[in-house]
This record gives sequence, structure tokens and C-alpha cells, in this order.
Amino acid sequence: MSDTIRLEKTANLLTLAQLLAASAEGMTLDQIAGHFSVNRRTAERMRDAVRDLFPGFESVVDGKQRRFRITGGLGAFFIAPSVSELAELETACKGLQQAGHHPRAALLRALQTKITAALRDTTRRKMATDMEALCRAEAIARHVGPHAITDEATLQVLREALIAMTRVRFSYPLADRPEGYVRTVVPYGLLFGANAYLVGREAGRPDAVLWRLDRMRGLKMTAQAGGPPEGFNLDAYAARSFGTYQEPPVRVVLRFAPEATEAARMVFHPTQETRRLEDGRLEVSFVAGGKLEMVHHLFTWGTMVEIVEPPELRDLMISELKAALAGHERPTRTRTRGTRGKN
Repeated sequence: MSDTIRLEKTANLLTLAQLLAASAEGMTLDQIAGHFSVNRRTAERMRDAVRDLFPGFESVVDGKQRRFRITGGLGAFFIAPSVSELAELETACKGLQQAGHHPRAALLRALQTKITAALRDTTRRKMATDMEALCRAEAIARHVGPHAITDEATLQVLREALIAMTRVRFSYPLADRPEGYVRTVVPYGLLFGANAYLVGREAGRPDAVLWRLDRMRGLKMTAQAGGPPEGFNLDAYAARSFGTYQEPPVRVVLRFAPEATEAARMVFHPTQETRRLEDGRLEVSFVAGGKLEMVHHLFTWGTMVEIVEPPELRDLMISELKAALAGHERPTRTRTRGTRGKN
């Protein structure tokens, strides 16, 4: 057995120990096998090796299966972060900060400080130089376009309501009433994109909708219980849309020109399927709502993409292009005479 293979197996055992120590409910053999892409017999050998190495290893019965975990945590030697992990955390902080999600960036900064403070002085000093070099070498591309600022107090109240599973009440403005209507909403979860949204169902209505956090006024928790229905999956809810706007999902089929090579490396939607056509074009298909957001993205591909399905998506692209063209073809307004030099 080569030294490389031995080191890989040792690294896998240490990783498994970390996973078992970090999980309150533990992992089954099937989960271990799936995580490391090994067969069940190999997963059993890995479990046995970790059991022999760590005194806190225990097995618990969960229905018809067993779960394995390590109680009492691991020593600092086993859980010390790497330079790359800390650098990735720093990059995530920068990304949230630049996207306008300042409260979320502050939470990661606090976590970063706690992790660094927990390191031994000698470890911290050794990592400092490499960390500085990595952080200088990595940057976040600036987010172009407007984005709403996430309010820290609003985010905190909503997170407390989600944990306590209670309803929230706030004033929410609409076009016909700028001062807003008072809403009582059952919170389901939070979605973060260019803007931050609460996914929640208004009391008395059947379906959850999106509420922008920056539009909420006078947000308060109530004493009324309320949480998402059993089986609700926020990831599945978000995946129904191309972006954040929710509408009935449709089957979308796109075809990219052979020279659009980067399309093969992109994930347009979690449900996507791709196939290469005989003429060299790449066909991408998925099921999602949010047609206007699709149009805005597909516009960036110019003539490199063809919308095959659905027809209404193609029609929307055409109408948006016509509206943009009409706006740019209008004569530029000339400066009003006599206004030069005035504030």
C-alpha cells in the first residue's frame, strides 16, 4: 500500500471522528458509506477503527437501525481549523458585507473571532502569516446593481420567532397605501439573495408568500403560536423559482450555441438536465417559476441562447427587449435653456 493511500485513509478516519463528534443524533452506516463513497463493509471497518481510537464513541438504537456518535467532543488537536478554512470564512464575511447583508456578516465575524481566540498562541502565530497572504490574494467580485440593506434588529426578531415558532406582526406598505397594512404572519423561513425575504403565510390565507425585510415596519413577535406545516422544506420551496420570485413552475428548455462553452459548466437550476445535440448545441432543461428573472439573466447571453420552451417565456423576452429598445431610441432630452450653472 502506498504512503498516499495510507494518508488518505488516515485523513478519512479523522474526518469521520469529527463528523461523529459534531452530530448530536449520530450517523448510520449507510450515511457513513455515502459520505465517503465507500461500500458498507468499508464503512464498518472505518467505524470500528474510530471506535477503538476514541473513548467517547457510542452506539444508539434508532428504530430498526443504529447510529454512531462521539460524546464529549474531540481534543483541540483534532478540531483546529486549517488556514484554508479560516480564509474561506473571511471570504464569506467579505461577500456578505459587500452584498449589503451586514448583520449576517457581523455574525460570521463574531464566529471568526471566537474560533481564532480558541486557538493556542503558537498555532495562531503560525497561521497568521499564511492567512494574511491568502486574504490578500482573494477578493469578492462587486455585486452590481441596487440591493436592500438588511436591518439587524429585524433579522434578530425574525430568527427568534422562527426558533420559538410564534407569529409576527408588522406594517407592510403597498402602492395604494404607502403607510402600510398591518399583517400577522406565520414565519416559515428566510431567503437571502439580492434582497432578504421572509417566507411566511398571512393569518387566514392558505399559502406562504415572500415579504421583503427592508419593507417591514414595527416588527414584533406575538404570543400566538405558528410555524411551518409538517414536511415543509425551505430548500424545495426556493428551488421552485429561478430566483426568489415565486410563481407556478413551468418546464424550461434552453439551447446554447456550441461556442457558448461556459454554459456547460454552469448550474442554471438545481433540477436541470443537460444533453449535447448533434449540431453541437447544449440543451438545458429544468422546472422553475420566475420567468422575468430568467429573462433578465438570459439577456446576458445575447444571441448565444435560444428559448425553446415555454412559448410565454420567449414572448416575455421579446416584449422586454422591445420595451428596452423603445426606451433607448427615444431622443435624449436637451438641457433646458437658462439652467446652466444653477444648483
